[in-house]
Amino acid sequence: MRVKIRKKLSLTARYIIAFSALIFFLFPIVWIFLTAFKTGDEFLRSPPVWIPHTPTLRSFTHVIKTGGLISLMNSMIISVSTTMLSLFVGSLAGYGLARYKVGGKNLPFFILSQRFMPPVAVIFPFLLIFKTLKWVDTYQALIIVYLTFNLPYAVWMMRGFFQEIPKVIEESALVDGCSPFGTYWRIALPLATPGLVATGVFCFIFTWSEFFFAVTLTRSDAVTLPVHLANFFGKMMVMWGGSRGSVRNGNGPPILPELCCTALPGARINTGSREIKNNISLNR
Repeated sequence: MRVKIRKKLSLTARYIIAFSALIFFLFPIVWIFLTAFKTGDEFLRSPPVWIPHTPTLRSFTHVIKTGGLISLMNSMIISVSTTMLSLFVGSLAGYGLARYKVGGKNLPFFILSQRFMPPVAVIFPFLLIFKTLKWVDTYQALIIVYLTFNLPYAVWMMRGFFQEIPKVIEESALVDGCSPFGTYWRIALPLATPGLVATGVFCFIFTWSEFFFAVTLTRSDAVTLPVHLANFFGKMMVMWGGSRGSVRNGNGPPILPELCCTALPGARINTGSREIKNNISLNR
């Protein structure tokens, strides 16, 4: 009896702690969401207004009128393009480093060390190059800059995931007539799907929330959401409604990959053995 009571108390305590942690981490998101629907008089009222008495969409309409949707679209295009390119190039380079030992033992760490480079050290060379090419305030300029910083991280991460895959599986595919690239594409890459998801989430979040390069290399056409959000903070006042509306619109894309990241890797791992059986029979 005492053992059962202890187990129930322990389980109850765990649920209480988990629920408290959930409330603690979700509170800022809920507060931003509710503030976006408040009127101007309710922003700074003391004691604070937890739930808006007269919800309004004025903040969202103001964000749309000032170019918020365009900035949201710009951030989405740049973030998705940078993430896809980082995963494509990073997975190829990571597989070569993991399986063929390209560059020896020091090259992987040298590639990762490029991520430690301070952004301020390269912003002026990038600006001069893009100004000469007339790429300032364009998508390709920001994509190239973000790819420069995301690629070392993607290569390092994918190299680690490919190293965890047993070589015996790939050797069996080679014996059955699969080409080296076919082994990478049909065997190694599906098994490294959890690594692709995790690496893609980090690259997407970094690109989505980056401000320094975006505010320097954009003017009006390729302005991203963080740069647009900064326009609501002035020297004399802060437009809380517009800022909360922009944050509310911009919080969705980074959060969704994190939620998907918890379910997709497990599903891919469970179906990994089935894919190996199907792919290993292909004699290419």
